[in-house]
Amino acid sequence: MPPQPWPAPRAGAPLRAEVTVPGSKSLTNRYLLLAALAEGPCVVINPLQSRDSQLMLAALQELGSTVEHIADWEGTGAPAVRITPLPSLTQSPEHSAGQASDPASGQDSGQASDQASGHASSEAASPREHSIDCGLAGTVMRFLPAVAALTGARVRFDGDPAARVRPMGPVLQALRDLGVEVSGAGTAQPGDVDYPGDADHLPFTVHARTGITGDAVTMDASASSQFISGMLLTAARMPRGLTLRHAGASVPSLEHVEMTCKVLAEVGVEVSSPAQHTWKVEPGAIPSFTVRVEPDLSNAGPFLCAAAAIGGEVSLRGWPKHSTQIGRRWTELLPAFGAEVLEEAETDSTVTLRVRGGSLRSPGTVDGTAELTPTVAALAALCEEPTRFTSVAHLRGHETDRIAALVTEIRRLGGQAEETEDGFTVLAPVTHGGLVRSYADHRMATFGAVLGLVIDSVEVEDIACTAKTMPDFPQLWAGLLESSSAAHI
Repeated sequence: MPPQPWPAPRAGAPLRAEVTVPGSKSLTNRYLLLAALAEGPCVVINPLQSRDSQLMLAALQELGSTVEHIADWEGTGAPAVRITPLPSLTQSPEHSAGQASDPASGQDSGQASDQASGHASSEAASPREHSIDCGLAGTVMRFLPAVAALTGARVRFDGDPAARVRPMGPVLQALRDLGVEVSGAGTAQPGDVDYPGDADHLPFTVHARTGITGDAVTMDASASSQFISGMLLTAARMPRGLTLRHAGASVPSLEHVEMTCKVLAEVGVEVSSPAQHTWKVEPGAIPSFTVRVEPDLSNAGPFLCAAAAIGGEVSLRGWPKHSTQIGRRWTELLPAFGAEVLEEAETDSTVTLRVRGGSLRSPGTVDGTAELTPTVAALAALCEEPTRFTSVAHLRGHETDRIAALVTEIRRLGGQAEETEDGFTVLAPVTHGGLVRSYADHRMATFGAVLGLVIDSVEVEDIACTAKTMPDFPQLWAGLLESSSAAHI
């Protein structure tokens, strides 16, 4: 049954609300992956609970990790998850260097020892196939193939129909360059939903029969910084580490690569950048760790933008003073659209962020907003003046072609917009309500919700797709609009 359109509520008065933001999706899935590669159990406190994080946990369990959910971590009231590492990486030093066996093969210690010494048993030579569902999660489809290669198992990756058009070529070629067998890529048949038409997309199978043999790759990550992050996150457990060079002109969302490097260093991995667009990770064990995930600053965007769109004030406690998340840019973007942003000290590392709406106006040009773009575009589509978005061409390869989707939906509601080579331009504001298609993309759904604050009769095609990163979004959005409410995100 197709989803029922969701009537986006219109605000009847200026806001007075306080929001509490869940853990960062980007940080959550990085920590979960590293926990599975560590030398002992790890605890991730305040992880985001969403479809993307559930897919990551399910994939790690499929590869052999165990996952324990903890409702209240040490009396703090915060949820946590404890993860044991992949067994194939903890059985021997050789396994730690990438000579891994099938984590679910049921072999005895003697067989494991033979395999660790490079004498694979007949069972290991033809391990059973694991299957990983990527859904629409880029952090699963792009981060886990290298992890799968470390295990030595044959691992098949697939996802939602829309995931089969998301670029994967640079990751798969990098694995091939490191001696990994990649087969079955692009086996979707003509006539299938969103058939990609080439061999560099889901579904594919990864199998490193003799482990990872190389220590250097060059890739073009112009389509996604996740290509780089996925290789760097696994590199410490490769036999000789990894030196990775980007061959393109620029890396989109470079903040996410910086986040990856910071997280690696935080858990004890030696990582450096010896030259521009070059990264080096030294081989070695990853010590057990316990870490608390920062609030998701990108998910905070629609709620903060609500104040800019309709006036009033929205406050958010626990905003980190320093962060590698792209969402930290809200403190720059919102004033550019006429809002006032205030910070009140809480602790040495956090502040309370207050956003007060003013006279909504366009800054003229917005550059490199990455995953924040659909939410920023909602503000732009409410401004009388044009707004040009630059350095966001890579959004064509996200959950959907976000540039085409935004232009189409702005036009559907009476606005004017056009695509450009590296982005798009909003030329005139939306003028009336209507159905906003969501394209199975959580950011497009929240784009429609922000427009509905100001424009009558806006409906979002499938608000349930926000479960990708924020399962309770509809209820939280309604709570935001209640007078003097406290909406807990």
